[in-house]
Amino acid sequence: MSEMRTPLRFALGALAAVSLWAQEPLTLWYRQPAKLWVEALPVGNGRLGAMVFGGVAHERIQFNEQTVWTGEPHNYAHPGAYQHLGKIRELLWAGKQKEAEDLAMKEFMSQPIRQKAYQAFGDIVLDFPNIAEDQVTGYKRSLDLDTGIASVEYTVQGVTYKREVFASYPANVLVVRLTASKPGALSFDVSLKSAHEGATIAALPSGEISMSGAVSGGAIRYEARLLGQPHVRNADSATLILSGATNFKNYQDVSADPTARNGTVLAAVRNKNYDALRAEHLADYQPLFRRVSLDLGATAAAKLPTDERIAKFATGNDPALVTLVFQYGRYLMLGCSRHGGQPSNLQGLWNESNNPPWDSKYTDNINTQMNYWPVEETNLPESHLPLFDALKELAQSGALTAREHYNAGGWVLHHNFDLWRGTAPINASNHGIWQTGGAWLSTHLWEHYLFSGDKAFLRDTAYPLMKGAAQFFVDTLVKDPKTGSLITGPSNSPEQGGLVMGPTMDRQIVRTLFGETIAAGNILHVDAPLRGKLSDLRKQIAPNAIGQHGQLQEWMEDKDDPQNKHRHQSHLFGVYPGFEITPYGTPDLFKAARQSLIFRGDEATGWSMGWKVNLWARFLDGDHAYKILQNLIVPASDKPAHAGLFANLFDAHPPFQIDGNFGATAGITGMLLQSQDPYGTPTSLTPVETGEAAFIHLLPALPSALPNGKVTGLRARGVVGVDIEWRNGKLVRAVLTPRESKPIKVRYAGREVEIQAKAGQTYNIGPDLK
Repeated sequence: MSEMRTPLRFALGALAAVSLWAQEPLTLWYRQPAKLWVEALPVGNGRLGAMVFGGVAHERIQFNEQTVWTGEPHNYAHPGAYQHLGKIRELLWAGKQKEAEDLAMKEFMSQPIRQKAYQAFGDIVLDFPNIAEDQVTGYKRSLDLDTGIASVEYTVQGVTYKREVFASYPANVLVVRLTASKPGALSFDVSLKSAHEGATIAALPSGEISMSGAVSGGAIRYEARLLGQPHVRNADSATLILSGATNFKNYQDVSADPTARNGTVLAAVRNKNYDALRAEHLADYQPLFRRVSLDLGATAAAKLPTDERIAKFATGNDPALVTLVFQYGRYLMLGCSRHGGQPSNLQGLWNESNNPPWDSKYTDNINTQMNYWPVEETNLPESHLPLFDALKELAQSGALTAREHYNAGGWVLHHNFDLWRGTAPINASNHGIWQTGGAWLSTHLWEHYLFSGDKAFLRDTAYPLMKGAAQFFVDTLVKDPKTGSLITGPSNSPEQGGLVMGPTMDRQIVRTLFGETIAAGNILHVDAPLRGKLSDLRKQIAPNAIGQHGQLQEWMEDKDDPQNKHRHQSHLFGVYPGFEITPYGTPDLFKAARQSLIFRGDEATGWSMGWKVNLWARFLDGDHAYKILQNLIVPASDKPAHAGLFANLFDAHPPFQIDGNFGATAGITGMLLQSQDPYGTPTSLTPVETGEAAFIHLLPALPSALPNGKVTGLRARGVVGVDIEWRNGKLVRAVLTPRESKPIKVRYAGREVEIQAKAGQTYNIGPDLK
């Protein structure tokens, strides 16, 4: 199935740093094949992904297709659940949390109680009968982020064998190229292995290997088709091309024909040679990846294999590894979220298990959101589009959940969704009933507008979804009997504390959603009565509060435990990724939020450390942010409490969970550039928050460990491209390229200047802001 290409109308500062690629290749490499899946190297085109192990006599290339899931089209909403909503709230207000949770578990939860799981697809298996592993010399396994190509190279008895693997977005296939340095020296057998029982595998007269079957107990049927002979003997080179498809059309329709889809894809590539496929892949991939360059310098450690660099990072000096981690996040984003496909799930696209952790679905109390934190600032805005397509479907299924569970209009999403767009509360009432997943995801729509200035997107896609998400809370906010303020509930503070009314995170998210919906309506000149209603309600939402330990309260009650080291710091949403708690607009709350983060500690699971890097950057403390990054860049294992990075740089929750990779990329960006308004408050919208102006904070949290560097191609809110260069910890210059004419306030080292910027002009900013 071909996927639409999207125009690059969102690109800003698309500068290819040719010198960077020459002086410090962005390459992961190893001296040995992968033994474990989390050591293999990922390639992906957004829809098809593979993990390359790099074996010598036996190679496994494990592959996925993003719509191979358990389950079938299904409405998860619990009919009539809203009839018990009032009673659940009464029990919570009366302090009867256990009784409320029991009632909710019985009458308010999703049907069924759990959602479905993302699945593995299969393996390409290569066997080399003439290769003796004990005779191998010069082995190297690598992944070049600049080309998106995984490679294996080794020599046996004077013959050098090479393999290259990449996933082509234009051709919609996986490509494997095998060569030998001497004529006739290449011999191997290739087969397909299914991850599912009952698959049919056959060699077709057309010269292809077909593997077809169905996911057990569900509606998904699949086929993988490999273009290539099963047995290759005495060749100079060979090219294998894999296509994979399912019968999935959308969350309500599984009537497609996977065989016909594969036939169409392979017909388009059958007569293309390897060089043409590779050139087509690079012409698509490199302009996207090369939009942003980052050079933090290099030391001797940069010459070591990647697994050895990870082991030495916390105690050594390897700034180039920070660059590699930053760009690896961007590489993974291009691999797992491309226009026309599904959004990035808990493992992005890559999964070898049919019983993956947390079903490898979409967890929306931070993890799905974190996956998309870096896309706008690091100049990959097209990767946001699969998430927005999913939101259109979630608004449909979420409208049913809103009606059945809350007797409300608009739409709602709780803390998980799957391929079938389940939106009702799942798993257990003490953490599954959380109303603001859809509201939080809707803020990504507004962010996309702030970075792009695309009013057509705002009008046609963003505002209708934001309006529906806001309408749900217009109908469901209730007065707290003690304070008279408006709150949400029943809900929870992810993922702890049980069922409560009015957790701080909920209130911050709803305030943010209401404000952004008002701003969008103002720009589009629509829905004035609704804007007035949202403005009135927004002022009545219970405010942030400072508790007895000097902390930002996580709940309505002042009951935070200073010894609580939980991985979630949910009530700090208002610091990051939100920005209603700011250093100059709300200094007391800013100090209290910082104290809350100190209480949580510096150790956590991988994704949580990714969040903490961003939080400490927002607290303008670059050295503390870097300390958390050092805690993240350590060797991980699948054992509990062994968070960090696996040998292939995959983030460990543990086990593997991709959000920490994206959180790290966003956090490194936040050390170098921030564009939220530091004067903002929860009670008013600033010109930056409404899109009327821009605020550029240069090097706001630069760590002392990264004294020299240069970054090009970043993007800021207000539709501004940003390049920055610094030396000895000081700004050398910044180059701003606005795409709209509006005021830009620039801040560096405690000083500010305002520029009346003109679209298309370039502004060079020195350390004196002149």
